[in-house]
Amino acid sequence: MRGEFLDLNGTRLYYYAAGTRGAGEPVVFLHGFPTSSHLWSDVVPLIPAGHRVVVLDLLGYGRSDRPLGRRVDLLAHAGRVVHLLDELQIERACIVGHGIGGGIAQSLAVRQPKRVSRLCLVDSVGFDRWPTFEARIARAALPLAQFLPVEALVAVLRRDLLRGYSDPARAAHSLDLYLRPFAGPDGRDALVAHIRALTSGETTDIAVDLASVRAPTAIVWGQNDRVIPISIARRLQQAIPKATLEVLPGMKHFTPEEAPRQVADVIAGLLAR
Repeated sequence: MRGEFLDLNGTRLYYYAAGTRGAGEPVVFLHGFPTSSHLWSDVVPLIPAGHRVVVLDLLGYGRSDRPLGRRVDLLAHAGRVVHLLDELQIERACIVGHGIGGGIAQSLAVRQPKRVSRLCLVDSVGFDRWPTFEARIARAALPLAQFLPVEALVAVLRRDLLRGYSDPARAAHSLDLYLRPFAGPDGRDALVAHIRALTSGETTDIAVDLASVRAPTAIVWGQNDRVIPISIARRLQQAIPKATLEVLPGMKHFTPEEAPRQVADVIAGLLAR
């Protein structure tokens, strides 16, 4: 496994590659807010052999550059993913997305269907039922954020994210990694930019077009997800032709971390379809 930076029009994005360039199509993993490629660390080793795997830190997350005024909405992220595929000479790939990463994946499947061989949505945003109530409150409070210590903002975010985990020890370790890029004044600006971009405009715009998705699609969801309710999973299944839905009993929002084997098995099944 190796990690490196890719320069896309002056913006450095971090990604790591795993697996081999075998007969199977590549698999690209997209994380959500406010996580990073670390989300997929336990899933990637379980992907069947013969697939080239690419795991990305979206702009403003993990090791990638901070936004610095660049757009970080779903459509902008999707455009950068296409650019990444071009640079890596990947014509088509199975796109796997969690949270807003799932929204990006939906956008690609609708707007760039030739680039998406298969689609896997994991506890994904969708339709007009996001951002969460807490995120809406955070967006409403953005004019005050510039006057608050960044530590206070991060502490509020940490408390909100904890409800997505069943294991407090895992949550503490992962949240330390996810929230590290938001330390300091520059980090606060990045966090504010991300919160401002948490809008359902793109998923609302493409909702009716999900019926046009022809890529084989698998949906996997934590039964007890309190961040994005399972009702969204069922709507996505109904909207995307022949989509399958796997509900993971007892799991919450961060299923790639807390149920990596089950998530990987769903992806393996999708790759075999």
